[in-house]
Amino acid sequence: MTDVPQQTLDDATAVLHSALAGDGDAVVGTFDKVVDRAGLAGAYGVAWCLAATMVGDVPASGAALDFPGIDEAGYDTRWVARFVSAYANADADTGEALFGAAVADGLLPDCLLTLAGSTVATLRSRAG
Repeated sequence: MTDVPQQTLDDATAVLHSALAGDGDAVVGTFDKVVDRAGLAGAYGVAWCLAATMVGDVPASGAALDFPGIDEAGYDTRWVARFVSAYANADADTGEALFGAAVADGLLPDCLLTLAGSTVATLRSRAG
């Protein structure tokens, strides 16, 4: 990720700190504050930053991610897998479409909470 506004990085850090602490309400509250301040575009920027944190260094495109059993997973888990895949493949159009679909389906908070949790789980697995 390049040229990410400092506020977006700060917001992503706040989300991760809350997720690391297991405080789902604070994760959702941080995203709500971002939406109040910067609209859905701001929340998208934070989500994209979380995907970048989860993926780490990958080739610019053509990344293959393995998500066993994804077809049987819940909406939010499928959404995270697809959103992270979009990031890994530098496909912002798909990321934006997924974000918009979650908004339209009324499931964006659940998706963002799962994204934060998945990011923390990934960070923990790298550290262990």
